[in-house]
Amino acid sequence: MKKITFYLLLLLALPIALQAQYTGGDGRGDVSAAMPSTSPLPVELTSFTSFVDKSKVILHWQTATEVKNYGFEIERTSPRPSPSQGERGEVRRGWQKIGFVKGNGNSNSPKEYSYTDNSATSGKYVYRLKQLDNDGKNEYSKEVEVDLGMPAEFFLKQNYPNPFNPETVINYQMPVSGKASLKIFDMLGREVATLVDEVKEAGTYNVSFNGRAFTSGAYFYRFQSGDYVKIKKMILMK
Repeated sequence: MKKITFYLLLLLALPIALQAQYTGGDGRGDVSAAMPSTSPLPVELTSFTSFVDKSKVILHWQTATEVKNYGFEIERTSPRPSPSQGERGEVRRGWQKIGFVKGNGNSNSPKEYSYTDNSATSGKYVYRLKQLDNDGKNEYSKEVEVDLGMPAEFFLKQNYPNPFNPETVINYQMPVSGKASLKIFDMLGREVATLVDEVKEAGTYNVSFNGRAFTSGAYFYRFQSGDYVKIKKMILMK
């Protein structure tokens, strides 16, 4: 009789033991609870480098894996000291967003990215990437520094873009400090705008010109510093 009772108890306990084995021991019947959980891999940045091509700074970076990668904001510091404070608390290092490169979303294979900074002037710059997820989270990369040095001669570049509507950028460089003047003239030689009229330190500068208030047509911009005088033509096309 005792043996029969023992076997009956064993048969009753066996299903409960088997159920506990597949439910992590809580007996709720949820088989998935016993399965190992796998957290998604983050965006794994394996390299971030830079090199200079004349006056352009080219950035390269690579990822090994990506999960929900919306893209990368490219940030740069000013080459000159700034009284502003950056978003990480870096005194005199104001960060500014200069571009964006779209990510590949989800990927388990290496991906290559690049970005060309055409607006850099002389001096030292620091770059970093701000990686953005689709859910709004972000993470910063390491920083890379680039030194463009000082210009060796006076130079006035062609404005870009050209033709333009309504805004364009004029770039000039000065090897020495001195009075600088940058003015806009119409086809009749009349001065219509003064963009720069002050003493500048040696370096390279970008100046924006907005033609919203002007009519379409050809205009001239004239740069002068000391004995150096240069005039170039640009087209406003609305």
